[in-house]
Formats: sequence, structure tokens, C-alpha cells
Amino acid sequence: MTPYARRGVHGQTVEALARRVLSGDLPEGSTLDLVALQSELDVSLTALRESLKVLAAKGMVDARQKRGTFVRSRSDWNLLDADVLRWQFESDRTTDADSALLRNLAEVRGIIEPAAVRLAAERRTEADLAALDAAVDAMGQGGSDAAHAVEADLAFHRALLAATHNELLERMEMVIESGLAYRDRIVHSSPHSEDPVPAHRAVLDAVRDRDPRAAEAAMRALLDQAGRDLDRIGGSPDISSPDLGGSPDIGSHNDTEGPTGQ
Repeated sequence: MTPYARRGVHGQTVEALARRVLSGDLPEGSTLDLVALQSELDVSLTALRESLKVLAAKGMVDARQKRGTFVRSRSDWNLLDADVLRWQFESDRTTDADSALLRNLAEVRGIIEPAAVRLAAERRTEADLAALDAAVDAMGQGGSDAAHAVEADLAFHRALLAATHNELLERMEMVIESGLAYRDRIVHSSPHSEDPVPAHRAVLDAVRDRDPRAAEAAMRALLDQAGRDLDRIGGSPDISSPDLGGSPDIGSHNDTEGPTGQ
């Protein structure tokens, strides 16, 4: 799920069209006036059609005889596509759908990351620990630089998923990062958020100790803190780590210490 390249006229046209759809300027069910769009965007008809093919592949538009090109229902959009997530969170407007999506992503993180960190605790390598250490160190060095804090946080969660050594979980990076980056931009631009280093350090220490239970508990505490930070500044209500009634033992047969391979 490689993010769509934003370079060049083609990439800019794709993004311009996507944002119009996501903002509602081109509402669900509406038929697109290609000639008008070509003029507004100042691109060739060929470039416009090629750009629409990208959105069609993501389930956002379709074309039919006698109807032309139209915006599909939101239920048909590939909301797990990294570009669709990014476009939505980078929109100039915040809609009810955006807030709901942010809550949904927080719930997805609450399901995936506690289970993933158990695997990371069992399978991590020295290289994985080095990447996690570097990310936590970077968090403590950013000061009030929100962009630096966002990148350090993304690097930590990216390294954590990589430490599972599970290709499918690693691909979840694309989904998690879009929502995480949006949340981080809100939180780290506010002076009222908690220091993220201790919570992340607790996760790292448990992973280093090869302690799956402690790693999961630390990750749930980290997600709860993330929810509190966003609640405190009014970003979105109630998106702390969900209580799932017990932890999923994905890939874990016991909680004894020691490597399980890889």
C-alpha cells in the first residue's frame, strides 16, 4: 500500500480531485463535469482522466455509460488506503466523518498495537531496539518543535511494528501513521499535552526485557495517555484505548522469557 506520489501535475491533480470529493465539494452521487474540471484545474483532458483512474482504483469514483463519471458512495471508498486517510486528515475542513474516522482509527490502534507489542517483545532484535531507542531519544530532544515530535513518534510506532517481524502487521504502518500523524499535529502544537517520553520508554523497556505482558500493559497506558491528551485540548472525545476484555495472544503461546526465533 505505497502512498501515491504527490510530485508533478498528475499528482497534484489527483490530490486536488480527492480533496474535493472528501470535502463534499464533489458530493457522493454527483456526476462530474469533466470539461469544467479540466478548465478549473488547467490540465489536459487526458491528464484529468488519468487522475480519475487513480481515484477509481481507490473506490472514490466510477464511470458508466450514459451517466458519465460520478462520485461513489463513501461506503465504497477504500478507507484503509493510506492516501485516502491522508487526504481526509489533511483537509482544511473537519467534518463529523473526520471525527468519527479519528475515533475509529484510535480503536484500531487499541486492537492492533497492544497485540503487536507482545510479538515485538518476543521477536525483537538488537537492530529493532536500536531503532526504538533512537526514536525515544529523538522525542526527548525535540523541545517545542511540533514537527520533530511528530516524526519521532511516527518513527517509534513504525519501528515497533517492524519489530514484530510480521509482514502484514508491518503494512499496518500505512493505516496507523495517517491517523497518528493527524493526532500528533494537534497534540504537539498544544502546550497542555503530557510528556510522551516516559510512556514510550516504558514500552521500550518491556520490549527490551522480552516481557510481553508488561509490554502490552505499557502500550495500553500509552494509548490511554494519547486519548487524554487529545481530550484535554478538545481534539476529539473519548478515543482512549478500548477495554477489550482481555488481551489477544496473537502469535504468543506463553509468557516465558526468552526469544522465540527470528
